[in-house]
Order: sequence, then structure tokens, then C-alpha cells
Amino acid sequence: MKLPVPILGPAPDSGFPNPTTALTNPNGLLAIGGDLSPTRLLDAYRHGIFPWYSEGQPILWWSPDPRMVFRSDGVHLSRRFRRTLRGLAWTLRADTAFDAVVGACATVPRPGQDGTWITPEMRRAYGELHRLGHAHSIEVFDGARLVGGLYGVAVGRMFFAESMFSALPGGSKAALAGLADRLRQWNWPLLDAQLDNPHLRSLGGEAWPRPRFLAEVARRVAEAGRVGPWTGAFGEVPVAALAG
Repeated sequence: MKLPVPILGPAPDSGFPNPTTALTNPNGLLAIGGDLSPTRLLDAYRHGIFPWYSEGQPILWWSPDPRMVFRSDGVHLSRRFRRTLRGLAWTLRADTAFDAVVGACATVPRPGQDGTWITPEMRRAYGELHRLGHAHSIEVFDGARLVGGLYGVAVGRMFFAESMFSALPGGSKAALAGLADRLRQWNWPLLDAQLDNPHLRSLGGEAWPRPRFLAEVARRVAEAGRVGPWTGAFGEVPVAALAG
């Protein structure tokens, strides 16, 4: 029986099919199999592809159309949330609690979701990318308590967000806004948010046709980026500073 999408070869550098060949149903499924080695993962992101699968499934690789993106100067925070931020003593940091952020993203309850796609295999793979300086976490702290955050992968001047969480209301929004603000200052114009949904649209996300997204990715991943920990360059930012 012929499978609807290709099976990847065992060599981490064996490459991916052209993303334009991805299925329309399910939207964006491009390939099956392979591994989650740093070589394979970085090659995927360079081509606008990401892994997403559940425990017990083979590795599934995706390039959906349309693609949810944020302009780094385009994250929208409501006036009410900005007022809330002004009264909070939270701070933003980067790459000081990567494993904790990924763990929280994997375990935080989500409405309508049973289980997680952030499997132990995924956690190990992105932990290795972090140790190699390619995966990063943005963390929101209330004192010593981690109350929100997100993580993703940076290639060139492109950031590919993977997941975010809130332990207190507004934690993930503060992380997203803090990341976008720092990327804007670094002249990184775009960050990927993968899948279109109403919540991300309410925060300023835009659904781009896949050809437009892939063309922008090709430009940005070829530019000089920041490999290694972001802790010093990101600094420690009070969330009140995001209120404008």
C-alpha cells in the first residue's frame, strides 16, 4: 500500500520533500519518520517544517497552509492587559529555565486537549538543541516562581515558536510580548507561531499563505543570527515595561 506522504531516510541529512507537496487533509502533513537529531531538526526549520505527533505515533513533519506568524512589532496587548502589566512585579528572562519551561508546556492542562504532543523524545531533542545554542526559552518570573513562558528555535534571524504556557493568567502573553519586543530591537522582523487559531489572531497573529511564509523564511535563515545562550543579550526585563 502506498503511503500518502514520503517516509524519511535514516540519515539525518537526507533532506525533506518540497513543502509545497504537503497534504491539504490533514493540512500540512509532509513526511513521516526520520529522527529528531539536531541536524534533522535544524534542516526542518530552515525549510519551514516542524515535527508534531503524539505518543505512540511515528514522527510526523508538517508545513501547513496558511501559516500563523507574528511581526515582531505587531503583537497586540489590550489596554486592560497593559494596565494589569503596570501593576505586576514580574520579570522576563531568557535561557535560565529552559527545561522547566518545556516541562510546563508539556504538562499544563489545556481546554479540549487530552495529553500532550511534547513527548519525552521531543523534550530530550529540544533540550539538546538548547545545549547547542539553537533552542531558547523566554521565562516570566514572579520572584522565584515561574509563572509563564515559551520556547522555540532560532535559525539565522528567524524564531520558530513551539509552545507556551501560563501558570498565572497572562503569563504566556507576557512571554510572547517580551520576545517580540526583544526581536524587534534585534531587527528580527518575524516569528513563526505555526497554526492559525483565534487566540493568536487576537494577539496580532497573521495567517500567511505558505509561499509567502517560505520565501520570508528562506531570506531570514540565511542571515547572521545569535547562536548560544540569550541570557545576557536578553537581559532581565520588568513586564511593566511592555505596557508602553
